[in-house]
Amino acid sequence: MMKPQVGDLIKIIDMRDEPQYKGKTGTITHIDDAGQLHGTWGGCAIIPEADEFEIIEASKGERQ
Repeated sequence: MMKPQVGDLIKIIDMRDEPQYKGKTGTITHIDDAGQLHGTWGGCAIIPEADEFEIIEASKGERQ
C-alpha cells in the first residue's frame, strides 16, 4: 500500500470503535507527529496501524 500523504483522497473501510465512519470519504489535510491522519471525513483521526482505509486518488505531489 502507498504511504498516505496530505492531499490524498481516501475511503474509510473500518475505523476501530467508530462504526459511523465506515464508507466515508475525504481528503487528508494533516498528518500529525504521531502519524494519525486528519481530514475532511469528520472529527476523528485515522490511526493507520489500527484502522483500515484505501487511497482512492493520490495527490498530485511527489510521493515520499
